[in-house]
Formats: sequence, C-alpha cells, structure tokens
Amino acid sequence: MFTDTDKQQIEKRGMTVAQVEHQLEQIKNGFPYLRLKSTAAVGQGISALSDAEQQDAEKAWEVYKDEGHTVVKFVPASGAASRMFKNMFAFLNADYDTPQTDFEKKFFADIKKFAFREALCDACKKNTGKSIMQLIQAGDYKAVVRNLLMPEGLNYGQLPKGLLQFHEDEEGVRTPMEEHLVEAALYASSKGKALVHFTVSHDHLKLFEQKVEEKKAYYEKKFNVKLEVSFSEQKPSTDTIAANPDNTPFRNEDGSLLFRPGGHGALIENLNEINADVIFIKNIDNVVPDRLKADTIKWKKIIAGVLVKTQKKAFDYLKDLESGRYNHQKLEEIIHFVQRDLCCRREDIKELEDADLVIYLKKKLNRPMRVCGVVKNVGEPGGGPFLAFNQDGTYSPQILESSQIDKNNAEYMKMFTSGTHFNPVDLVCATKDFQGHPFHLPDYVDANTGFISSKSKNGRELKALELPGLWNGAMSDWNTIFVEVPLDTFNPVKTVNDLLRDAHQGK
Repeated sequence: MFTDTDKQQIEKRGMTVAQVEHQLEQIKNGFPYLRLKSTAAVGQGISALSDAEQQDAEKAWEVYKDEGHTVVKFVPASGAASRMFKNMFAFLNADYDTPQTDFEKKFFADIKKFAFREALCDACKKNTGKSIMQLIQAGDYKAVVRNLLMPEGLNYGQLPKGLLQFHEDEEGVRTPMEEHLVEAALYASSKGKALVHFTVSHDHLKLFEQKVEEKKAYYEKKFNVKLEVSFSEQKPSTDTIAANPDNTPFRNEDGSLLFRPGGHGALIENLNEINADVIFIKNIDNVVPDRLKADTIKWKKIIAGVLVKTQKKAFDYLKDLESGRYNHQKLEEIIHFVQRDLCCRREDIKELEDADLVIYLKKKLNRPMRVCGVVKNVGEPGGGPFLAFNQDGTYSPQILESSQIDKNNAEYMKMFTSGTHFNPVDLVCATKDFQGHPFHLPDYVDANTGFISSKSKNGRELKALELPGLWNGAMSDWNTIFVEVPLDTFNPVKTVNDLLRDAHQGK
C-alpha cells in the first residue's frame, strides 16, 4: 500500500507505518459507541457545594498554593479565528451588498461596541481613505468587512482567536491571551510566580511571542507577580492520515500522503510534558473583562480546592495500602471513598477477596485526577457529563460528545437530550502520583474513542480521523469529579457577534 517514498514521509513525521495502517483501519471500521449507565446529575455524579463547602475548598486552595507547589495554567490556543467569522465571510461572498441576515444587521448596528473598532477604523482609513461610518454611509459595507478579515486590513480571518481584540476598558483593549495571563495572576500563582502555557500553531508562534513580550511587564507590575509564559506546538506525530471515501490513503496532487491535525485530543502529548502539581485547563475564548472576573476567580479556586483535598485523601489511602497497615474495616472505608467521592463503582465488588480488593483499589486511586466544572445546560454545544462503563466493567464519570453516543439507542438518546448539565472545558488536573512521580498520560487514553468526519480538499471528498478528545477519550481513565459551577463562569466566543454580549462588554 505504501511506497518507499511514503514510508520516508511517515517516518519523517515521527510515525510508524503500523500506526498509519491502524489509523486507516479505524477510518474503515469506525469507533464503538460507549455504554452508558446514566446521565450525571446533582446527587448522581455531580456535586453542588454548600456555602460552607465552597469556603472550605477555597481556603484549602490558598493553603496549598502557599506551600509552594508548581501550578500551571494550560490554554489550548492553536485554533484560527476563521470559524468565528463564518457569517462575515458569507456576507463578503454574497450576491448582495447591504446587510440582509439578522446576524449581518446586528454586526453593523452595534459595530461601535466591538473592542477592535478603533483598529478597524484605522485600517479602513489607511486602505480606503474613509472611516467605518463613512463607508457604511456610502453603502460600502463589504469594504468594512474586507478590512476586518483580509491580510491588507486586520487579517482577523486568519489570525488565532487568542490574539484578537476582545475586551476594552478604561486602560485599553485586551486579547484573550492577555485575559489568561491576568487570570493566572489572580488564581494560579504560587510564591509570587504565575506559569502559563499556550499550545499554538507553528504559523502563529512568533505572533504570540511578540504579544507576550509587548505586554508581560505591564501585567507583572499591575498584579505584582512574575509571569513565566511558555508555548508548544501540536506534534506532527499526532496527526492522522486522511482517506478517500473508499478508505484508501488520500494523496495530494504531488502524490504525497495527506496528514491532518488529529484534533485537540493530540494535546495530551503536550500536557504530558508539563511538569506541575496542578494544571488548570480552559479554552482560549472563555474569558471575561475584569469587571466580571470575581466569580471566575472564586470558582477556579473552589474546584482547585476540591481537587487538592480529594487528592490528599487518595494519597493517604494509597500509603495505607502500600504499607500494609490496613484491616477489612479500613478497606471498607476506602471503598466508600472511591464510590462516594470518586463516583467509581464496580457492581461485583462484594465478591472480591481482600487481596484482589487491594489490587483493585490501588489501581483506581493511583491515576491522574481532575475536577471538572459543569454548568446547567442552556443549549450551548459541548460535552455532557455522564456515568459511563469502562473497559474493566466499572462505571465512572466521563465527559462525552454526541458522536460517542449511539443515536439508534432510544434510552441513550433520552439520557443525552435530558442531561441537566454540560462541561464548558473548565478543568483542574493533578498529574503526579502519591510518590511525586508524573503519570505518563498517554497510558490513560481510551484509544477506542474518536470519530470520523467528512471533509474536502481542493474539491475532493476525504475522510478525516479525529483522535479521542482531550477532555473526552484522552482523559478516559482518570479519576473525574464533577462540580456544579455558575453559568456566568462560561462565556465562550464562537461567533464575532458573541463579543456583543454583556459578558464581553468591558465598561
């Protein structure tokens, strides 16, 4: 199937022929659906904390930070903003010249409310000799959009989302990247130092580095903290081969194999290289201006406090099991912790002898741990919290995408549609074991998850393979805890008009 030239291309990417053949098999056969126990709800896999529990968790986090542990804020930021401007690209290519759709009308009616309006106005003047309002009055709406999206203007159609001007206040405008630096200073700093790691695409790395260089000193002074910012790129070895509709390898015009980024699940490799005791993970676009940050800061501290408190208990129990200092009563106590606090259950647990029970409990306790903030479901797209069965017959909390659920199973679809919460990618993770050694995170990926999507290149259809999502299958074998957090901590920007929502208006 593969020529010597193909094999050289594969090896140069850090992949093996066997890996690529396996990917083609996955594209051909698809992925099995997950077996569900139930949707997660408050009291059934989701914790709704009382005021006292919130205060206790927040305090636990402050104590933990003061002990000098290494804390990193990990932000997936490699996506271009092109999807955010899908409607505006459609307007540019439309056969009409004035706003027709509700989306287009809102964009122009509220154009003065965007944080990028001054930069856009400058671009319009430079390229057309007219301001935004003069162009609008002249009916040249498309010139405004061209200056927003195209390289001769602001180039927002190709820039990464993290470098767009999102927010504005009395001190000026901010990009999402800057908002993440501010967040790190406010809840993820330890001993006067805040570590932030962005995953970026190769094409945008220099732009990110320049923006950090330009802004870092300002935020260090403002928040009295030393910022250490690092970057990584998605590895070529995590890309996946594209296939033709008949499942044979898709080839470029020059005959070479086409590889595509394997989705955000590939970032488990980047996460695996972060040496930290606690890692916060949050999407690049889920940020708010300073006037609305209080709730975000509070709840980040709370879920981090839940993490370190639960981890301490798990570590204490592991030490008991390792030392042999336990009796049957202690094992019952540990079972209760695994079932109640970690929501991990095994239906035949009463049939296990103590020796087998110890092996089982060690395995369940000694693995990466994450606390996921979940918000009440208001119809936004995103992963849902479920209790799902694992390969070993246990069931535990998992974040699932709709593609992982069998649409022909009426019972499962009822669970999916009646779900009360969803996960807005609001995670805090612990990736070291009870002896302080880092877990090798790729060992905890469920390789039987992922999905196949239909794409095209130069007008030719192709099948694309997406790896297990970072917070779905890539973290499948982690201990997972769901905590209900307020909806106002979730403010994604999926389209440019989302920036007109009150949550993104700075003043």
